Amino acid sequence: MAKSKSVKLIGVDLGGTKVNVGLVEGNKILSNEFVKLPKDSKSEWDVINIIIDLIKMQLGEQKVEGIGIGVPSILDREKGIIHEVQNIPSWIEVPLADILKKEFDLPVFIDNDANCFAYGEFKFGLGKGYKHLVGLTLGTGMGSGIITNGHLMGDANCGSGEFGMIPYKDGIIEDYCSGKFFKNFYDSNGEELMILAKKGDRMAIEAFNKFGEHLGNAVKTILYAVDPQVIIVGGSVVNSVEYFETSLVRSINDFAYKKVLENFKIIYSQTANIAILGAASLYYDRIGNNNL
Repeated sequence: MAKSKSVKLIGVDLGGTKVNVGLVEGNKILSNEFVKLPKDSKSEWDVINIIIDLIKMQLGEQKVEGIGIGVPSILDREKGIIHEVQNIPSWIEVPLADILKKEFDLPVFIDNDANCFAYGEFKFGLGKGYKHLVGLTLGTGMGSGIITNGHLMGDANCGSGEFGMIPYKDGIIEDYCSGKFFKNFYDSNGEELMILAKKGDRMAIEAFNKFGEHLGNAVKTILYAVDPQVIIVGGSVVNSVEYFETSLVRSINDFAYKKVLENFKIIYSQTANIAILGAASLYYDRIGNNNL
């Protein structure tokens, strides 16, 4: 029996600093556009209107079947209500699904952005062929999505995998395993420090060594909690992997269960805009049709 023809969908990747919206057909992004978010939005509508405008740009005259959205927060999947977005303070309780349904008269599917990243890698990227994986996004903050036995983990509040919020040292894991680490401890960012590291700057090299050590501790926490076959790392920090990978591996090596390490690997995302594909594919996950 032949597969049904792939439908066109809108995928929305909402991050802490920008929103990226794409027109998707099957496993391809036909077009996309991103906009940086205002740093001090006073109203939830400042960001909502940006999302609406970007969706309109991608829609044009296209006929699409649904809108999938990844958001950096906990949420009510069934009602499409987003709660307490840590990096967008004006978003306390936003009924985004209802807002977009009324605006576009289309079904809207919402999930955590890191879940969308993990699902996108599982369906289209480096996660194909694995049944148990964690997608780890490292950028403004730290997010995690969990695939277990071939399915995106279901839960009460879309809050599984918030490893970044676990207490660690004098703060939380995210403070040491995301862009916050470089900002808080070196008054810089990963991109600037990478440029310095390439020039042999000792301070920059040490910053990445410390980062890798902390990230290794986070990986061990994940291994103890969910036991994946693979962790797929994505986000802007991946660009500097050559400067922290050695200390990361060294940090992981004292994991208690050596057999687990024999069968475990960390790989780095290579698919551009994979979170857009993952967000769009929520349509297939929710309606139970996996013909892509």
